[in-house]
Amino acid sequence: MKILVCISNVPDTTTKVKLTDDNKQIDNAGVQWIINPWDELALTRAIELKEDSSNTIDEVCVVNVGLNQSDATLRKALAIGADKAIRIDAEPLDAYFVAGQIAAYVKENPFDIVLSGIESSDYNGSSVGGMLSEFMDCPAISSMTKLDVENENIIIHRAIPGGKQILELKPPFIGIVQKGITNEPRIPAMRGIMMARKKPLEVVAAVELDSLSHIVEFELPKAKASCQMIAADQLEELVHLLKSEAKVL
Repeated sequence: MKILVCISNVPDTTTKVKLTDDNKQIDNAGVQWIINPWDELALTRAIELKEDSSNTIDEVCVVNVGLNQSDATLRKALAIGADKAIRIDAEPLDAYFVAGQIAAYVKENPFDIVLSGIESSDYNGSSVGGMLSEFMDCPAISSMTKLDVENENIIIHRAIPGGKQILELKPPFIGIVQKGITNEPRIPAMRGIMMARKKPLEVVAAVELDSLSHIVEFELPKAKASCQMIAADQLEELVHLLKSEAKVL
């Protein structure tokens, strides 16, 4: 049984975003790129399943739609424990384009389980997994918080309002992962980093596909107002400001 994990290449959450080209582009200079946190959890769980000799997982691969700046992130995924990385050589224009490219690859290179994070930490679109399911005409399970393999059966827990739902199904399917799928993301060990250099990173050409949306403009959040200090004995002034300016009373 083979698992494919969709990897999004995102800026580190501590990155200070800068804009360029009249606010139409993000300035990539100095940006530290990482694996999208939800995808990293999905990858960790896939590797845990492969390491469990009681099931039939024999290969874990990762795929990314992106340019060569994604290679370092894919190498990290290999160092964590993925067996192979695939980069579809194209600018990830929007969720529809990304899902279409991955679906085209999977149709030619089938996998039993395809995992996608519930969203990415940059655009928070929460749509690639669902679109991938439609492109492939394959069932999708959203909000997955647990994934187990028992022989050829897949046992899934998914979050629902007020509780959880437990499902049993057979592959193939698309799994849309959220937090809870594993305890902590796996950190590459030195041995994994050395082995990653010998693992395959395949670059494939993108298929012809138009995106359905385009970015008009980015806008940074407004700067926070400066902190106003009130003397400890000025209680009336504090109450007045909370009423008239903060409007929390």
